Amino acid sequence: MTTEPRSSLEVERKYDVDAETPVPDWSALPGVASVGEPESRELDARYLDTPDGRLAEALTALRRRTGGPDEGWHIKRSTPEGKLETQWPLDAAGADDPIEVPAPVLDALAEISGPPFDVIARIRNSRTAYALRDVDGGLIAEFVDDRVTAVDERTGRSSSWREWEIELGPAAPPRAADIAGLFDTADELVRAAGGRPAASDSKLGRALGL
Repeated sequence: MTTEPRSSLEVERKYDVDAETPVPDWSALPGVASVGEPESRELDARYLDTPDGRLAEALTALRRRTGGPDEGWHIKRSTPEGKLETQWPLDAAGADDPIEVPAPVLDALAEISGPPFDVIARIRNSRTAYALRDVDGGLIAEFVDDRVTAVDERTGRSSSWREWEIELGPAAPPRAADIAGLFDTADELVRAAGGRPAASDSKLGRALGL
């Protein structure tokens, strides 16, 4: 595994929707000139923490995820600006093999805690993704329609739900006021379709009943 991670700041908005809620016409969002074809992704993530929950206390999540264009090891840290994600390539372990956190990931977490790290949740997600592009083809945002099944590995409790997420891309408007306007319009489109703001700001929190 390479020791050089990739980092990005996620600025997103999440919504809860029912199983049959229709997807809005996202071309109504400011600046969006085209909506890409749906792309199906099957994601399988296992989340880890220390037995005493030190990562959660530090507003940090650790996961190993297979499937999708960004499969790999991820550390997500909550910040006032958004979620700062650092990613390493996937190791060679199988989906059901014992989890062993790679050394570069352990090094990145050392300021919070060292091992042991235990699997606290497994989250499987059937995702449909759409690219929302401007007139020049730049990615303003990605919209994903997620159908999620989760298991709290501490208790064995299972849950399932559907949620939507809009995450800003590199061609998103640079001004905070314009970003707010884009999300305000997204809120209106979701409400008109029958959706609502997400009750939880993360899939992990919802899987664990937080």
